[in-house]
Amino acid sequence: MSFTIFGIQAFRGMRNDIEKRLPYYLADWTVDAWNYRIIPATIYMYFANVLPAIAFALDMFSKTHSSYGVNEVLLASVLGSLLFSVFAGQPLCIVGVTGPITVFNYTVYEIITPRGTPYFAFMAWICLWSMVMHIAIAISNGVNGLRYVTRFSCDIFGFYVAFIYLQKGIQVLTRQFGQSDTEGFISIMLALLVLIFGYMCHLVGDNSSLFRRPVRQFLADYGTPLVVIFFTGFIHIGKLRNYDIETLPTGRAFHPTASGTPARPYGWFIHFWQISVGDVFLAIPFAVLLTILFYFDHNVSSLICQGKEFPLKKPGAFHWDFFLLGLSTGIAGILGIPAPNGLIPQAPFHTMSLCVITHRNDDDDDDDGRVVRQPAIENVIEQRVSNFAHGLLILGTMSGPLLIVLGLVPQAVLAGLFWIMGLTALQGNGVVLKLYYLCKDRALTATSEPLRRVRLGSIYLFVAIELVAFGCTFAITQTIAAVGFPAILLLFAAFATLLPRIFDHDELNVLDEPTASEVTMASVMAQQQGDSSNVGLSSSSSVTRPESVVELRQWDWQENGISVEQRCGTQETVYKSRRRVSRSD
Repeated sequence: MSFTIFGIQAFRGMRNDIEKRLPYYLADWTVDAWNYRIIPATIYMYFANVLPAIAFALDMFSKTHSSYGVNEVLLASVLGSLLFSVFAGQPLCIVGVTGPITVFNYTVYEIITPRGTPYFAFMAWICLWSMVMHIAIAISNGVNGLRYVTRFSCDIFGFYVAFIYLQKGIQVLTRQFGQSDTEGFISIMLALLVLIFGYMCHLVGDNSSLFRRPVRQFLADYGTPLVVIFFTGFIHIGKLRNYDIETLPTGRAFHPTASGTPARPYGWFIHFWQISVGDVFLAIPFAVLLTILFYFDHNVSSLICQGKEFPLKKPGAFHWDFFLLGLSTGIAGILGIPAPNGLIPQAPFHTMSLCVITHRNDDDDDDDGRVVRQPAIENVIEQRVSNFAHGLLILGTMSGPLLIVLGLVPQAVLAGLFWIMGLTALQGNGVVLKLYYLCKDRALTATSEPLRRVRLGSIYLFVAIELVAFGCTFAITQTIAAVGFPAILLLFAAFATLLPRIFDHDELNVLDEPTASEVTMASVMAQQQGDSSNVGLSSSSSVTRPESVVELRQWDWQENGISVEQRCGTQETVYKSRRRVSRSD
């Protein structure tokens, strides 16, 4: 049901998201969830979510004078996982505590506490105001702005998040030199060993020709968790057990870190009304910044985990998911925990771990005349169980026995895991791929490389713009003005709309592209007036389907009355044929 307010069809996007996704809901828990890939995906996401989140907890623990701790971060991850796995339109998106929200939380603490303002009550009002803004944006179909978010914005933000992981790994190691240089140097070696063996498992399982396929698949699925477990026990072997290697700090089971202190006298429930009226309204500009951050951060995470490289068959639901994110933000504020949102790189890692890989015959033979078989993604196991199960595992981690086990993990192992995730995220990042192309020998570059069709000057300029945007974002997060860095994200997302005026049409089609497939983007590809379920093109339409990022930005979607299924069906063959012809030219 929708109605028009000031020319806006309120609830239209949310209604269409629910109508399109609801028919798949039962299958998400039953038929589509009956696959072995769910087991390694659940185990991998547990380690990939919990351990980095705890490192962020260490950051907030030290910079907010013990206001936040491990249990707050674990509960935030549980809230995000269970709420989004059960109710979200896109359950593949992993939701938890991110580096940007960590920066936001402790920067607010540094600004507010000198004024004598109760921190948790103030954060609760930030989250409550932000919840109202999230809901207003979702109701008014404001998430439609995502259609202008292309690889340009996603690559810059992904590049920034990857560097945050690398930076946090270094910061964790710098804390190991507090008592003794010997323990510090042992921690560095331990982190490097975790990086080497963990990343080797990733490389062997990623399109490698080493070992047989079952061995490669096992290393890809369980290599990183096994490396973490092995090196957790490694410090207790031989002479290493004589050194005091710092491990992860933990608290009481299911209790807030600052429980019983003046900062949190009432446990998990924050008495947010015990604050001055002036501070209630002072929280509004902070809430605006938090809403901008989540609009970009969460939606980009969702876009990347539904990228064009993944053959997803179920539609996206960006309006409904942003509404749900607003609810989780408000709940997090009342509970006094960091607000969870979409995770990079965990969200796309989750989708990758659910891919079913097959090996297809290549067009060329090898030197022995045998047919070369190339790995290809056959399909993705789209379901809700892996996200839900990994949330239950995190909830179990808050219990006493598992907190003791978690307290055995060396902080150096955590640093190594940060580096693994940062390097893995950089490996497929568009900024890195362009830099790699610029460093390659042209004589040894394949003629099929799309960037060969672009002038070197254009590539250098495009990469320079991306690096400047990354530099501005990274620089501001190192200052007291870090609370305003969401505005920087919004600025370079808006700047992307100017790229067609800077670069040649054909070159920009190579340098930039839509992030997700047409089926995924149907949720936000609606006209301001009309039903998004009826947006599309028929085979007889005179309007050309947008094949590039330039056309995507310039197209107004003025043709109504044709279903998305028609565009993804009969038109798909014509579209693919036309793309092959243009590439061969």
